[in-house]
Amino acid sequence: MSALLLVCVLLVLSKTKAIEVQSWTPCTDLRPLDMLSEVFSSPGNTFNKVRMVQSQGARGFRLSVFPHVLSFPSTRLFHNCHLFPEEFSIIITLKVPNIPSKKNEYLFTMVTERSKHVLLGIRYSENKLHFLFWSPEHYNGLKTKVTFRGILLADNQWHTLVLAVSGNSVSLTIDCSVPVEIVLDKPFPVSLNTTGSSIYVGSRRRRKGFFSGLMRQLVLLPGSDATTTICPNARPRLAELSIPEVLKELPVKTEDSEVHLMYPFAALPKEADMKVTLGQQPPCTDSEMSQFWIDTSLKGLFLCNGVKWITVLERKERLDYVEEYQNLATTSETMGLEIFHIPGVGHFAVMANRNNQPGSVLYKWSDGKFKVHQYFITYQAQAWKHFTIGKRIFLALANFEKNDDGEELSIIYKWNPKKGKFLQYQKIRTYSARDWEAFQIDGDTFLAVANHREGNNHNINSVIYKWNSTTGLFEINQTIPTSGAYDWEFFSIGPYSFLVVANTFNGTSTNIQSHIYIFLGDTFRPFQSIMTFGASDWEFFRIQDRFFLVVANSHNYNIGAGTQELKNSYVINSTIYELNITGQVFVKFQDILTYSAVDWEFFTVGEDYFLVVANSFDGSSFAVNSVIYRWQGYEGFVAVHYLPTYGCRDWEAFNTSSGSFLMYSSAKEPIARVLKLKTL
Repeated sequence: MSALLLVCVLLVLSKTKAIEVQSWTPCTDLRPLDMLSEVFSSPGNTFNKVRMVQSQGARGFRLSVFPHVLSFPSTRLFHNCHLFPEEFSIIITLKVPNIPSKKNEYLFTMVTERSKHVLLGIRYSENKLHFLFWSPEHYNGLKTKVTFRGILLADNQWHTLVLAVSGNSVSLTIDCSVPVEIVLDKPFPVSLNTTGSSIYVGSRRRRKGFFSGLMRQLVLLPGSDATTTICPNARPRLAELSIPEVLKELPVKTEDSEVHLMYPFAALPKEADMKVTLGQQPPCTDSEMSQFWIDTSLKGLFLCNGVKWITVLERKERLDYVEEYQNLATTSETMGLEIFHIPGVGHFAVMANRNNQPGSVLYKWSDGKFKVHQYFITYQAQAWKHFTIGKRIFLALANFEKNDDGEELSIIYKWNPKKGKFLQYQKIRTYSARDWEAFQIDGDTFLAVANHREGNNHNINSVIYKWNSTTGLFEINQTIPTSGAYDWEFFSIGPYSFLVVANTFNGTSTNIQSHIYIFLGDTFRPFQSIMTFGASDWEFFRIQDRFFLVVANSHNYNIGAGTQELKNSYVINSTIYELNITGQVFVKFQDILTYSAVDWEFFTVGEDYFLVVANSFDGSSFAVNSVIYRWQGYEGFVAVHYLPTYGCRDWEAFNTSSGSFLMYSSAKEPIARVLKLKTL
């Protein structure tokens, strides 16, 4: 967008009626104009009419229902002249709860005080956003309305909008995603006069249509499109150009609950009783709102927000050492492990066991131990994946071999609450399936299977299935060519969704490209290719505002082209990649020497970040140490604990009321081990 600068021109009629330009200056500063800060700097007790709320890790204002309080004269912005800029962008960060259909709410308006005409404004409804402005050539209060359809803001999540105007073009960018552009029949007016008008935040000067959500940012940027300034962004939903200073610091850590921060933004009674409870955790309801609880065992101070206890001060846990907690005899060697939790029921661990008889086993956590809960008939099971669709709970099983009828099928099981077991739900044809990955995009549920080979052919299609809510079944949505696919990993960064495949073997070599795909439109498209060496696992993780992918390289096997040289090594580097946000590409961050690595698991203890690798084979022995690495900032990940394992295949981290644990499975012995993380 070109930077067209609006100028005020002093027009003076000469004796011959000729028009001459005497001087010019911008009507307003060409810097971000923070309208939210401006309204709070107005005379009067504005702060007593708003409430500052912390939600999903960010602060915002819940506005007053008295529109006249949240307004200020337009002359505070347009101090050199009274013309609105003809090229500009408006940046808004907001969090909107569910909004009834056919209801509209205003984000801001510019209203003439005498005629009550809306000169300019933005309002939204259930699935639309409207940009309104008045043109001088229109009479009787007629306005131009630009409507963006299919805009879903009322999902109780933070979103940042950039509405940019230049000539005939109006574009809308949400969360730094691809902008949507509408071309106008006539350009935005060059002479929109703001004389005698006021700016109203969250309303159009009356209670009807008042904004009911949280507002964090409301900025006018004259002369340019702010999208290129704030995007790309590590936190696109909270991308900021300018916000009030009071919203920048977070007082307490929260998850998804809202914390209402009364002072100094809402009137407090002259005297307030403060109650502090010691001992075991008391209930937290409306009656305990703003009361404190001190947990003497954890040495922590907690505040009740009416829903749950929020940490105010807490002793920071640090990992001290790892101890053996439970040796779990399995029916046979275990190729994969999945740990999950069913609300109201408990924690479960399901094993993908190699032998067909008695098959694979589901264990339930009971009295601080895993105990057998259910058996499944499986055929050299490789992996399980737990996922939910609404209140329905599923397990997807990847079978590697054909069943007794000669069919190669993987199975989806559904939890039956009455029987307390998983029952067979759907069969899907697969080809030496190694892995399932379940994920959701825009409310749709998908399953991706890693098909390893068909016969001796490793270069086959893996398949992405989509849930059909009408039939209640998964149906083929897309096929992707893969080479000995071993693992899928789904992850999201801002509004973008990705899938990365671990390609292991193409029939002659393990030194092949693994691919990252990005979801655009309704399909996954190639995004980036990375050279891997017998890749068997990808793990995505985030540390603060940095995004990482780590690959488990298991085997460097290749016959040199035109020579008889054979490369055959299991002691090779696995690599951590970091997203370069500016370049929009993953770049190498750190190499870690591994021993036929087949799995990575990321976990946290207190404020520390860890990776544990499943080392399985050093070329001569399966008795190899697996290693826990701790994040050391500039140094990257540094080895801190060496764990004796035998043919280690999979790691899972989990937490229960008994503490924090790691569990690993072995592909070379019928045993799985639970390790307890001992903290300081």
